[in-house]
Amino acid sequence: MLTPELMANRIKPMDLTGRAVLVTGASSGIGRETAIVLSGLGARAIVTSRRTEQLEITLARMAAGAHAVEQFDLDQLELIPEWIKGLAGRYGPLNGLVHAAGIRRTGALRTLSIEVLHQTFRANLDSAVLLAKRFRQKGCCRATASIVFLSSVSALAGAPAIAPYAASKAALIGLTKSLAVELAREGIRVNCIAPGMVQSEMTDQIRQSLTADQFAAVVAQHPLGLGTTWDVACAAAYLVSDASRWMTGHSLVLDGGFSAQ
Repeated sequence: MLTPELMANRIKPMDLTGRAVLVTGASSGIGRETAIVLSGLGARAIVTSRRTEQLEITLARMAAGAHAVEQFDLDQLELIPEWIKGLAGRYGPLNGLVHAAGIRRTGALRTLSIEVLHQTFRANLDSAVLLAKRFRQKGCCRATASIVFLSSVSALAGAPAIAPYAASKAALIGLTKSLAVELAREGIRVNCIAPGMVQSEMTDQIRQSLTADQFAAVVAQHPLGLGTTWDVACAAAYLVSDASRWMTGHSLVLDGGFSAQ
């Protein structure tokens, strides 16, 4: 049975007015755009990354609201539980978490070190596990809440020289499915997005490492062309909103047709 709140949201199913959402990696790229889109839908966005100055730029681009900047280094895994607890204490229980922070390491298998492998998994997977672990605890999230992880189409389609990145993003898909089943009884939905290549700072780095012809070939693999951070941010907003209230454990592939070939 739909609650009165959900009945009202049928008119504007992606209205996030009054909802508090934590967005990691909000200093640039997909994380920044997600915070901007969420604020435009009425959410109170709590933006975090290691770079305070860049977070302030994000804040300046967001729609007006009681948003907050929280500088934090997610590499400090042991501090995540108390940090999340502190956020809930300052801003109240959260309605959503969009975990957009992460790193991309490249290099052939013959030169891959165990240090790079561990660093990549620590940033892309371990932080996600610990954020979800604390988010679900009493007082940290609302009775119904949504967790959104950022995976990658690299987890689904092979490419050379990105083994640690692809493996860590594939692990996020497995984590999503497991947590979705485990946390459903607690009213928490867990989904992830697997974007293809979008126009961002990370893509600029890839462009600089390739010749013009090589990069053009990469773009040509996307029938709809390269996406934008806004495309991914809208998907994240959908997964946070009641419009996706019957969706959990899903990996939303958003790649301009790349994986359809």
